[in-house]
Amino acid sequence: MKLQTHYHALLKLGIPIVIGQIGVIILGFADTLMIGHHSTPELAAASFVNNMFGLAIIFSTGFSYGLTPIVGSLFGQHKYEAAGQSLKNSIAANTVLAVMVCAVMYLLYLNMHRLGQPEELIPLMRPYFLILLASMPFVLWFNAFKQFTDGITDTRVSMWILLGGNILNIIGNYLLIYGKCGLPELGLNGAGLSTLIARILMVIAYLYLFFGTARYRLFHKGFLGGSINRTDFSLLNRLGWPIAGQMGMETASFSLSTIMVGWLGSTALASHQIMLTISQVCFMMYYGMGAAVSVRISNYYGQHDIENVRRTATAGFHLILVMIVATSIPIFLLRHQLGGLFTDSQPVSLMVAQLIIPLVIYQFGDGLQINFANSLRGIADVRPMLLYSFIAYFIISLPAGYFFGFVLNGGITGIWMAFPFGLTSAGVMYYLRFKHKTCTKSTVS
Repeated sequence: MKLQTHYHALLKLGIPIVIGQIGVIILGFADTLMIGHHSTPELAAASFVNNMFGLAIIFSTGFSYGLTPIVGSLFGQHKYEAAGQSLKNSIAANTVLAVMVCAVMYLLYLNMHRLGQPEELIPLMRPYFLILLASMPFVLWFNAFKQFTDGITDTRVSMWILLGGNILNIIGNYLLIYGKCGLPELGLNGAGLSTLIARILMVIAYLYLFFGTARYRLFHKGFLGGSINRTDFSLLNRLGWPIAGQMGMETASFSLSTIMVGWLGSTALASHQIMLTISQVCFMMYYGMGAAVSVRISNYYGQHDIENVRRTATAGFHLILVMIVATSIPIFLLRHQLGGLFTDSQPVSLMVAQLIIPLVIYQFGDGLQINFANSLRGIADVRPMLLYSFIAYFIISLPAGYFFGFVLNGGITGIWMAFPFGLTSAGVMYYLRFKHKTCTKSTVS
């Protein structure tokens, strides 16, 4: 099969995922814009809380990705009943994880004042934190359904639900942050309530589509008649925890950097939040295509077709490289204007313009690690990624951020200059592992 065929198939599968991810990006922009124009202290408070929950959400999403290669392989073999049962076990596993994540986040809430953040921001952070905490179980349940529909190549469903939920979230933000249409002006807490409501509605939409429409009838027998069993539950955990750890460590390199940025004050923290929002534009788009790579590879892997496994990974990386060029050029050219979109603070805008440079530098490494991390997930070879992630993000990236930022007095720019080192080293290690595992057809025997 020629690469052109893989390009076409990946675009057909990946574009709906990318569009859904763009909806998440737009929501992140809207949140930051609305909160930033309501008040700069609220923007700084949102930066810290959103980054802490960003770590929890990415970790949880990574766990749910364990379902994708399972369902993708079963779907490729037309084992629909088994795929439905896997979804049921995934929902159970995600529920257990939701309890664990909420417990850890609540401990973080109780110790928030010990993390060296500006004292004037703590009263703003606390209620917003609790509202987002209440929404976490719905994030995990949504993830289970999304990975199932993506795994059976029905990626348009998650696209429409994400877009609809994010549109409702943006409308809710406007109404509740600023107090429109007779509603109270809740500021940052209004953004949190809007997010909670949207996440609940998105899960309800998935429940309706799965049980109330004929399109998923093939999977109902396995879901309704199948049991929550040790075999499926254990398999989901064996795949899910390494992926969660890999994605969690990657996100932790950004989230823990947020704590270091907080040591530099509210201006740096507000700038950091804006930059993370901008970086989401790139990351989420690349990850949408990466998810398509994972689904296609899992289908081929279930059919023992290693040649097309390799070609899919190659085609996916080519497409992500095109996306890197398409996003990096306008971001670089508009670097002096981007900060002003989010805040009226001139110091924050100037700091954002400086941080665009390291952002552009690390795009290649980000694309490389996204493509080959998803390729490894597609062939269910996920355990080695834990070690590679630990080396890249905890041995290389975080210490480099502290060294550049505080030992060399580079400030927030120094902290951001560490990200290219971590992301690129991770990408190289994932690529070498994938190449090793797919060099012979014996890997699927």
